Amino acid sequence: MSHGTPSGPPAGTPADALRSWADAERTRGAELADVLEDFAANGLPDVDDLPLWEGVRDVRLAALADQERRPRVA
Repeated sequence: MSHGTPSGPPAGTPADALRSWADAERTRGAELADVLEDFAANGLPDVDDLPLWEGVRDVRLAALADQERRPRVA
Protein backbone atom coordinates (compact mmCIF):
# COMPACT_ATOMS: atom_id res chain seq x y z
CA MET A 1 0.00 0.00 0.00
CA SER A 2 1.24 3.47 -0.82
CA HIS A 3 1.36 5.84 2.14
CA GLY A 4 0.82 9.55 1.74
CA THR A 5 3.34 12.17 2.67
CA PRO A 6 3.05 15.86 3.45
CA SER A 7 4.15 16.50 -0.15
CA GLY A 8 1.16 14.74 -1.68
CA PRO A 9 -1.72 12.34 -1.32
CA PRO A 10 -1.31 8.58 -1.70
CA ALA A 11 -2.23 6.88 -4.93
CA GLY A 12 -5.32 4.74 -4.96
CA THR A 13 -8.86 4.93 -3.73
CA PRO A 14 -10.30 7.27 -1.11
CA ALA A 15 -10.33 4.29 1.28
CA ASP A 16 -6.58 3.83 0.71
CA ALA A 17 -6.06 7.51 1.45
CA LEU A 18 -8.07 7.24 4.65
CA ARG A 19 -6.11 4.15 5.76
CA SER A 20 -2.87 5.96 5.03
CA TRP A 21 -3.96 8.99 7.02
CA ALA A 22 -5.03 6.79 9.95
CA ASP A 23 -1.66 5.02 9.88
CA ALA A 24 0.19 8.34 9.90
CA GLU A 25 -1.92 9.58 12.83
CA ARG A 26 -1.21 6.38 14.79
CA THR A 27 2.49 6.89 14.20
CA ARG A 28 2.31 10.52 15.34
CA GLY A 29 0.35 9.48 18.43
CA ALA A 30 2.92 6.82 19.31
CA GLU A 31 5.77 9.32 18.90
CA LEU A 32 3.99 11.82 21.17
CA ALA A 33 3.38 9.11 23.78
CA ASP A 34 7.09 8.21 23.70
CA VAL A 35 8.07 11.84 24.32
CA LEU A 36 5.57 12.24 27.16
CA GLU A 37 6.75 8.99 28.77
CA ASP A 38 10.34 10.23 28.56
CA PHE A 39 9.33 13.50 30.24
CA ALA A 40 7.52 11.57 32.96
CA ALA A 41 10.54 9.34 33.58
CA ASN A 42 13.32 11.93 33.25
CA GLY A 43 11.72 15.34 33.68
CA LEU A 44 11.91 18.16 31.19
CA PRO A 45 15.22 18.81 29.43
CA ASP A 46 17.41 21.58 30.78
CA VAL A 47 16.80 24.84 28.93
CA ASP A 48 20.53 25.28 28.31
CA ASP A 49 20.62 21.95 26.43
CA LEU A 50 17.89 22.92 23.95
CA PRO A 51 18.55 24.48 20.54
CA LEU A 52 17.68 28.13 20.07
CA TRP A 53 14.37 28.66 18.31
CA GLU A 54 16.07 30.77 15.65
CA GLY A 55 18.22 27.82 14.61
CA VAL A 56 15.24 25.47 14.47
CA ARG A 57 13.31 28.06 12.44
CA ASP A 58 16.18 28.58 9.98
CA VAL A 59 16.58 24.85 9.39
CA ARG A 60 12.84 24.45 8.76
CA LEU A 61 12.69 27.46 6.43
CA ALA A 62 15.67 26.12 4.46
CA ALA A 63 13.95 22.74 4.11
CA LEU A 64 10.76 24.40 2.89
CA ALA A 65 12.69 26.52 0.39
CA ASP A 66 14.48 23.41 -0.88
CA GLN A 67 11.14 21.64 -1.25
CA GLU A 68 9.82 24.51 -3.36
CA ARG A 69 12.84 24.32 -5.69
CA ARG A 70 12.37 20.61 -6.44
CA PRO A 71 10.44 19.82 -9.60
CA ARG A 72 7.02 18.34 -9.11
CA VAL A 73 5.73 15.34 -10.96
CA ALA A 74 2.12 14.79 -11.84
